[in-house]
Amino acid sequence: MPWKNGGGETVEVAVHPPGAGIGDFDWRVSLAGVAADGPFSTFPGVDRTLAVVRGAGLRLEVGTAAAVTLGPESAPLTFAADAPTRAQLTNGAVRDLNVMTRRALLRHRVERHRFEHLLECRSDAPTLLWLCQDGAARIRGPKIDAVMLGPLDALFVEAAHPGAWRAEAEQALTLFQIEIGPVDGESVGARGSPR
Repeated sequence: MPWKNGGGETVEVAVHPPGAGIGDFDWRVSLAGVAADGPFSTFPGVDRTLAVVRGAGLRLEVGTAAAVTLGPESAPLTFAADAPTRAQLTNGAVRDLNVMTRRALLRHRVERHRFEHLLECRSDAPTLLWLCQDGAARIRGPKIDAVMLGPLDALFVEAAHPGAWRAEAEQALTLFQIEIGPVDGESVGARGSPR
């Protein structure tokens, strides 16, 4: 679908409530293609986390803060989606991961796990998404049998059970752990141990 400001295109990975539009979601996970320098769409009352998953990188100017350059191995950047934000490509088009939550209702956390062979971590979040940046991983968790994820595949777990998760891969790869929970909850916090 087009960006809210018409400046690019995005692929919606998951949204809540189901079928919500660009202006009435509680939370939203998407992959956006950025092919030119320009402003980001603004979302009043929303917090956003962005990570580059394809391409060389992106330089972001958010409000009056110092510019930040993100690449395909950088930690995800969280910022207010209602702050004026401008992006500049560092060397060609990129694809980025966007996670957005309605600030008054929810909070989120995005963790990029780079690992070889085995990742063991825990999640207590009520809503959990795993997104594979590259490679292929077999992932399992509480009451979830092994699921195989390939590049840009996602596993969405609603009403997730707290507990340990395990991902196995034959080569080095990157998985995103996306946790979403209520503002007053204490359970949103990714913790991982790559091996």
